[in-house]
Amino acid sequence: MAAAKHLPGLGQELADLKYADFWDWFVKVNDPVEMWRAQPTYVLSQLAYALGGLFTLLHALRNGGRLPFVWLAAVLHGLVVESMSNWLEDVDNFWHAQAIVIFLGRRLPLHIILLYPVFIYNAVVAGSHMNLHRWAEPFAAGLMVVLIDIPYDIVSVKFIHWSWHDTDPNIADRHYWVPWNSYYFHATFAASFCFWLTAWREARWKRGSFLQEIKNCTLASLLGTPGGVLLFLPVYHPLHDIAKIHSEVTFFIIFTVFLSIIWSSDRSPKPQTQGNECRWNKLLLIHLVLHYSLFLGMVLFGHPENEISTGFHERVGPCDETVPVQTAFGLVLQKKRYLCASNYDEAYFDFHCLPGGKLPANGVSWYTICGNPFTNRTEYIAIILTICFLAATVFGNIYIRSTSFKKDGNLTMKSKQKRH
Repeated sequence: MAAAKHLPGLGQELADLKYADFWDWFVKVNDPVEMWRAQPTYVLSQLAYALGGLFTLLHALRNGGRLPFVWLAAVLHGLVVESMSNWLEDVDNFWHAQAIVIFLGRRLPLHIILLYPVFIYNAVVAGSHMNLHRWAEPFAAGLMVVLIDIPYDIVSVKFIHWSWHDTDPNIADRHYWVPWNSYYFHATFAASFCFWLTAWREARWKRGSFLQEIKNCTLASLLGTPGGVLLFLPVYHPLHDIAKIHSEVTFFIIFTVFLSIIWSSDRSPKPQTQGNECRWNKLLLIHLVLHYSLFLGMVLFGHPENEISTGFHERVGPCDETVPVQTAFGLVLQKKRYLCASNYDEAYFDFHCLPGGKLPANGVSWYTICGNPFTNRTEYIAIILTICFLAATVFGNIYIRSTSFKKDGNLTMKSKQKRH
């Protein structure tokens, strides 16, 4: 940690960041060399998602039809979700580490914009290869988004690629410091997005006019969020907010519902419907291998205690002030207004890399946090290896062994069909 003292901005504390002009607020480009010195795994993650964004875009352009618009809609959906998360106080409960390229007042990294097509585009394409009924495809996409997200969520927070609000009741129940609601969010919002993406079309994979596709992109990106919120109402809010049931239970309830819908469709007879034949699926498989390998490599070889993040985090302040949290179910919960720097429950970071372990002062929202070492590296390796095995089974069967559709609607077996 001796090199930490030479990092630019180490220990800097600001109540609020001042911007020189609109463009300074809109976009900031940071030195990748300095970012590598502070957070090497974060730089690798950014590069992996930039490559994933490129691979999914190339796949969409190569196949044409509706797929380029699916990619665009996923980006727009991500912009809507991230903007609302940053600007609505009741859901402003996480802070990304500063990235090589970051937008909107240093809150939205470029790779997070690309994360949405990496997650959702992959899931939509995979779901279209599963020969499910139309009504089941959104739920399949939702669960596949969770499968892609899990290693990212578990490993990235351990390496302080972002930090969570310490006392928000909606994210208080954690799984390796990941809120169970993060998985619930990814499943429901992705399912909602996929539903609205095809809800307006009889032939869901046949391209319409340019104006039709732009309309569908816009509606899916805007309606994906309220649709996802609605899926919190029947399970999460009554059980968690009223019955005080742990969020792990509510996630597995929605997981069971989604899986039951998918299984029912898979076991039901289907007419020959128009599916979505894709070429260059190897691009998607290559990136998925890279994606899972990156996070497995981080738990095998990474050292989170050497990662340092200076930027926006939960504002520090008095330990006893609380504020109301309005839920979508109409209830009002409570959370602490500030991070209590001397008494908090986010064990993935502390302040040991600062001189004397100095705590940030009250009132600051821009300060330095330091990653903590694994308490049991083997446990992280075991859980990520298991997820990698499951992902290899799911995506391998979908892309290599599942059925596919020709454009005339005839069903063919992939094992007998030439692939490019």
